[in-house]
Amino acid sequence: MTPKRRQRLILVCLMLVGVGLAATIVLKAFNESISLFRSPSDVVSGIVDQNKQFRLGGMVVENSVQRRSDNLDIKFELTDHANTVAVSFNGILPDLFREGQGIVAMGKLDDAGVFVASEVLAKHDENYMPPEVAEALEKAGKMPGTSANYGIKTLVQP
Repeated sequence: MTPKRRQRLILVCLMLVGVGLAATIVLKAFNESISLFRSPSDVVSGIVDQNKQFRLGGMVVENSVQRRSDNLDIKFELTDHANTVAVSFNGILPDLFREGQGIVAMGKLDDAGVFVASEVLAKHDENYMPPEVAEALEKAGKMPGTSANYGIKTLVQP
């Protein structure tokens, strides 16, 4: 093998190693930043990793919202009509947040099994429900009366 060929071979090998290393770093970063959607039934069944952040979606249980007057701590329950999970949030809720409505919250489970939300998202109009929440409710067989559609998913009208 001539020196010029050896030099090209080494260069090609180094380029392949560099591309492989870059792809590995990108895929690892993507995997760590992904947040999966879970329903209250998933949380109750224990298939959720307690140390990993995820999105929890469902309906806010009627008469479950407890607000403190001296700070921004809010506690409420979220249900898919099969199971219920307690949620704790410290912050300002969206203006459209209310009991009986579908929401999606981002956060983690604490040691007591309470979902500690870092962000709460509420629906943006009267016919919309996040697709993940609609799917979880349909899966639980507890989808309320409907009049709106999202693709093939049936959505709740309040």
